[in-house]
Amino acid sequence: MSEHCDATGLAIPLVRRLILSDFRSYPALDLSLGAKMIVVTGENGAGKTNLIEALSLFTPGRGLRRVELASCARAEGPGGFAVSIEIETGAERVQLGTGLVPRSEGGFARQYRIERAPVGSARSFADHLRIVWLTPAQDGLFAASPGERRRFLDRLVLCVDAEHGARVTVLERALRNRNRQLEDHYADSRWLDATEKEIAEIAVAVAAARVETVARLRRLIDESRDTITPFPWADLEIRGDLERLVGERPALEAEELYRGILRDNRRRDAAAGRALVGPQNSDLLVRHGPKQADAARSSTGEQKALLVGLVLAHARLVARATQTAPMILLDEIAAHFDASRRVALYEELAALPGQIWMTGAEASAFSGLADHADLLQVRPGLVGRLAHQSDRILPASDSTSDV
Repeated sequence: MSEHCDATGLAIPLVRRLILSDFRSYPALDLSLGAKMIVVTGENGAGKTNLIEALSLFTPGRGLRRVELASCARAEGPGGFAVSIEIETGAERVQLGTGLVPRSEGGFARQYRIERAPVGSARSFADHLRIVWLTPAQDGLFAASPGERRRFLDRLVLCVDAEHGARVTVLERALRNRNRQLEDHYADSRWLDATEKEIAEIAVAVAAARVETVARLRRLIDESRDTITPFPWADLEIRGDLERLVGERPALEAEELYRGILRDNRRRDAAAGRALVGPQNSDLLVRHGPKQADAARSSTGEQKALLVGLVLAHARLVARATQTAPMILLDEIAAHFDASRRVALYEELAALPGQIWMTGAEASAFSGLADHADLLQVRPGLVGRLAHQSDRILPASDSTSDV
């Protein structure tokens, strides 16, 4: 693919057109974009987050809201939806599409298309686009459950390794299969042996991908530590028996050792109703680097700043690892920052090569970006420029080629 590239050869895909049909609050939208930085403002409930959620569907999974895709269909619509984007590729453009379409036998099926031709899954989009995001739901990440941090970690890995999500899904399915077999006291041990062999192979691959991504992220953070920035650096560590084993032993040896652990723990795991050792129980530990304190014990403001710093570092890692600058989606990013920290954030974002999308209720929080961004205002059924850029507010059903 011949994406727009910088002087270093880094691919910089830029979304130049977003088309929605029956998605969330939008019956129809055809939105053209000209800038690297996109700001979307409007009252709560107007449909700001819906725009960046639509973009997040071009990664494996269920998007930044992590909901069933059927709920993305417009309530008054026919039940399905479609999202299409055009990515700038220098003199050419590549079109990506996804959505839910009716099945002949009833219900809806997820579809994925590149240049209008069907592809097997969202993993194919990774050849054209990588996406990083931060939402208010993640603000409490450091004090949340290990499961939440584990999902966050897997999202970090997925942006670098597009196959990681599929491996995690296979692992979860194999673990459920083993649980069912352990519930059956008459199960053939040979079936358990085969299931545990599959689990060991895929679990070591999942753990190894996590270990490698965290190690690479730590190295990048160490290279670029800044004690002056308002977004402090994070000290990261994975806590998990299998991740520790993978870090100490070759993969094949780690698989054999983990198979032995599963075999020896069958009775205990049967009593617990789940496997007690494995990557499904791991945790991502985060410390406030400059203070060397647990992130969970930092103030709310410190945690938000630390999380932003971590996401920005991850975006730089994605660019380095994949040679593609990721698109960054930041929902309500300026809400809890004072004016000086907002200015610092915008400077950090401007230094990144990829396209940036930001949402916020208060247009005044983005006033300093008027000369550098597409500033859009969303109202129910309407999308247009902010008043100081254009006096015109365009219906969402219109072609907004001048927005």
